[in-house]
Parts: sequence; C-alpha cells; structure tokens
Amino acid sequence: MTDVTDGVLHTLFQSEQGGHEQVVLCQDRASGLKAVIAIHSTALGPALGGTRFYPYATEEEAVADALNLSRGMSYKNAMAGLDHGGGKAVIIGDPEQIKTEELLLAYGRFVASLGGRYVTACDVGTYVADMDVVARENRWTTGRSPENGGAGDSSVLTAFGVFQGMRASAQFAWGDPSLRGRKVGVAGVGKVGHYLVEHLVEDGAEVLVTDVREESVRRITEKFPQVTVVADTDTLIRTEGLDVYAPCALGGALNDDTVPVLTAKIVCGAANNQLAHPGVEKDVADRGIVYAPDYVVNAGGVIQVADELHGFDFERCKAKASKIFDTTLAIFARAKADGIPPAAAADRIAEQRMAEARRA
Repeated sequence: MTDVTDGVLHTLFQSEQGGHEQVVLCQDRASGLKAVIAIHSTALGPALGGTRFYPYATEEEAVADALNLSRGMSYKNAMAGLDHGGGKAVIIGDPEQIKTEELLLAYGRFVASLGGRYVTACDVGTYVADMDVVARENRWTTGRSPENGGAGDSSVLTAFGVFQGMRASAQFAWGDPSLRGRKVGVAGVGKVGHYLVEHLVEDGAEVLVTDVREESVRRITEKFPQVTVVADTDTLIRTEGLDVYAPCALGGALNDDTVPVLTAKIVCGAANNQLAHPGVEKDVADRGIVYAPDYVVNAGGVIQVADELHGFDFERCKAKASKIFDTTLAIFARAKADGIPPAAAADRIAEQRMAEARRA
C-alpha cells in the first residue's frame, strides 16, 4: 500500500477531519472521467453538495479536497436549517481541456448509482448547463436551468447570504450593519464575487478587488468604474485602512502567512474552507479580527438548490437566506458566551443539531 493511500485512509478513519460515511472513487476510461464522491453524513437527510471540476496536482489532493468539502457541507447544511447531510464531489482535470458531454453523463451515472444518498449541484468549474447534462443520467441533480425544471444560477443567493453575514459582522464589530463608507476588499470576483460587489456598491462601500482572471476584473470595472483594482491578494490584505476582507476564490485564505499581516477588522467571504488548518481560527481571534464562518455565510446557494427539490420559489429562498444575518449574530453571541472563536461556536451548534438528529 502506497504512502498516498495510507494518508487517505488515515484521514478517513482516524483523523478529526474524517468520520465520513462513504467515499466513492469513480473512473470511466472511455470519457476520461476520474472523480471522487464523498458523503460525510446523512444524519439530517440525503447528502447535498456541489461538484468541483479542478486540475488537482495529485489524486491525493483531490481526495483530501473532497473529504474537507463534504465535511464542510454537513456543517453548512445543519447551520442553514436544511434537512440534508453533507456531500461533495470532485472531478479531476482541467474543465477547459477535458470537460465533455460524455464525461458529464458518465459522472451522472455514478451519482445515480448511489440511489439518492448524494444530491449534486454546481461548484467551481461546473455550471448550470453542466448540471442539465448530468441530470439526463441522474435525477438527484440540482442547479439545473429553469428551462429544465431547475432554479438556475445559485451564485445570486450565495452572494446575498455573504452580504447578510457581512452586515451582521459589521453590526457586531461597529454597532451598525451598514457598509457605507467602509473599505471592503474582495479577492475573487467570479461567479459569486461579482454579485457581492454589486451589493457592496449599492450599500455605499468603498470596494477594492483582485482576481487572477483579467476578464473577471474587466467585467467589474466596466460596470462599476469606481471600484479599485489591486495587483493581487497579498497586496489586498495588506491595504492600509481595509475594514473587511472577503475571500471569494479557493480555500486556505487564512493561514500562517496571511493572518499576521491582515489589516482588516472583519473577514467574511464566499470561499469554502478559508481556515487553512486547525488553530488558525484562534490566531485570527487573538488578533481581534472578527471571522464570520465561511460555511454559515455562504449557505445561500445550498438553500437555493435544496429548495429546487421541492419546487423552486426564489422569494422563499431569499427569505431563508436573509436569516443568515441572524444566524451569524447568534454565532458571535455563542462565541462570546463560551469564550471561543466564532468558528468553534458554529461547529458546536451544527454538531448539536446533527447529534440530536442521530438520536431521534
């Protein structure tokens, strides 16, 4: 047995990041599909989470991402009040190079083979059109187009929920939920980030953005010429006078290198798994920075796709997503009462709900 397999098995069966119910390795050589489906928990109901299509450097990295993301979905769905457990899938490869209809159909067949234990949706590298294809082989697919009975792009409500979490963070930090006049830096202005910028501009914030993709930045500046563009994330987080930092790209934004140099008083963004490793949440709290747990504030999208299973209603979903404001404030209150970081407080609340479901 190789070291890679040893590492995966240790994570799955022995580490605190494990505890998953099921992990499925999928391969279809005809289409080139290599995928991992991870089901962390079905205590609250069928596992629900998106499909990430990404060119991972190694298979081990892909499995680790699926494990981390699916675990995060259990906590996200619990905190969002959904009757769903956590699951996630990753497809290994560059979607610009290998994504084909045949590959997506093969992936759909693998998801369907789980018999409804896992409900899939969009994530990084997958889009509404992709879910329409997957749904041809798998009825447990959400995030489809309205023309095919779906709710469409979930990024709209994801950004709305992050904005509600940011407002709650401002309320907690400064006694006022408005972002007017606050300097907010958004790292990543793609599917979710550009909608978040719209909310911030409308609220009167001074917005700074950065993204590795020039076309994403150009779309923002053409629509909002008052937005400031900075060179990269490292420059953004060191910006003098920054009030809020919103990581909206990939995970690991809060790590041993970034936390010591952060100038922002609040971190609240759409990216998953922002804490690079256990213990970072304490480092953030020790610096007096208010951290809004990522899986709480970015739950608007999963609220939307879950609603799709019952006949989608946008206004009903938006009303649910607006409650992220109250949930975020409740987490800050629990953290203060228990003397722990907000991330730990959110975990405790989510774990309590899952434990109660298992005993029921």
